[in-house]
Amino acid sequence: MRIEFYKNYIEFIPESDLETNSLEGLWRLLVDCVRFNKKLVPMGEYIPQKKNVARFAIEGEAGVEEYPVVIVDRDCRCYCQTCNKYVELKKGDRVPPCCGKLMEIMD
Repeated sequence: MRIEFYKNYIEFIPESDLETNSLEGLWRLLVDCVRFNKKLVPMGEYIPQKKNVARFAIEGEAGVEEYPVVIVDRDCRCYCQTCNKYVELKKGDRVPPCCGKLMEIMD
């Protein structure tokens, strides 16, 4: 797996079918465009000469919400400015996050 570093993000580029499948599994575990995404947080240390393993904890799995609670006062649609996904909400529903931020109300 190749890892490329940029200013404020990194890219994982799989170089085999096994790596592609593993990355897809990780993506599905972390990303939920309709509800809440999870985060990878470094654990311990990474010293290749000692042990060539990097560990990360998965935060957000216990249902800890980090987004403000915004309740709609009427039936409406919300959309994600990043991926263009949209959801229809009923009065009293909570505006869901998508792609790392709350969705925008369309109408």
